[in-house]
Amino acid sequence: MNYWYTIEKKEMHCFFDKDEIKHKSLHSLKGSFIEEAGKTKINNISYFKFVLFWGMKFKAYLTTDESEFKKWVSMIKNLIGYANIKDFYTLTEDLGNGKFGIVKLGIHNKTGAKVAIKTMQKSLMTPLDVELTYREIEILKLCQHPHIVRLLDVFESKDFMYIVMENLEGGDLFTFLEKRGFKMPESSSSKIIKSLLEALSYLHSYGIVHRDLKPENVLMVDKTEQSEVKIVDFGLSKIVGPNEKSSEPFGTLSYVSPEVLEQKEYGKPIDIWSIGIIAYLMCAGFLPFDHEDDKEVARMTISEPPKFSSSRWSNVSQEAIDFIKKCLCKSAEKRMTLQEALKHKWLELAFEKMND
Repeated sequence: MNYWYTIEKKEMHCFFDKDEIKHKSLHSLKGSFIEEAGKTKINNISYFKFVLFWGMKFKAYLTTDESEFKKWVSMIKNLIGYANIKDFYTLTEDLGNGKFGIVKLGIHNKTGAKVAIKTMQKSLMTPLDVELTYREIEILKLCQHPHIVRLLDVFESKDFMYIVMENLEGGDLFTFLEKRGFKMPESSSSKIIKSLLEALSYLHSYGIVHRDLKPENVLMVDKTEQSEVKIVDFGLSKIVGPNEKSSEPFGTLSYVSPEVLEQKEYGKPIDIWSIGIIAYLMCAGFLPFDHEDDKEVARMTISEPPKFSSSRWSNVSQEAIDFIKKCLCKSAEKRMTLQEALKHKWLELAFEKMND
């Protein structure tokens, strides 16, 4: 049976014929994706076909008129903001693996600029995963800071989501440390921590709690020893109000704070705890709360103080140890604040040594 369609704003109205006043049904174009299915034959009649998708639901539309087909496809693409990533970027080598896909190196088709493209397959994602990804995109749109990765573009099709970011060639902080046997000058560690704190100060000023700070989520801008760092992966981040708390058990076990493990309400101080863990790792070469059994790691995080008895600590300044202890205070209320951390003597002393 043939139907007559019109578009009003972002709605397709369906009629039995063009003289009908009351529509038979309507389909919202909001959140939809279009796919051109090309030419097809039904009962020896040639049709031009396109399909609209809304999540797992879809509806096919056919017309015998090619010009009508092109007009409708063009009009719908404009209304839904359709863009094909391949029209703008050439995807080349793999840069790394993600939970829902891979990160690829992309080359801008006009400028030749290199970018990193996070490619996520929707079929591997739950509705919560999709929601967290949209949240990450919104947070990255807000962020314009030298120590936070820059979002350049976003593309989405019915099967994939693509997040285009600046390409950082130095790898992640954990790999950077691993290649150096987890030994680096204290002044370099302090410089990195200061950069991370400055980025956190920016995020917290917008009410953004990262919730998953760890060396794997800190990227080196280049491969030099003096490389700057940038925070990445805001998939677990959340925007909270001035007095708002969270309770979701998000984070990575070795870097997550006691209040999260105890399923208490928490706020911005959880990011300071993670900074303390990262600083400890850079100074000592190992984690403060580490065990093969995850339950034991959780118990140690909640109950045991960080230890500074290893021989590695004999070459670490008292200022560094004081900084780490104040970050790793079990009580969120007594933990060093972000402002106090930025003014801590360790950052000043290490910066002075670096410039001697």
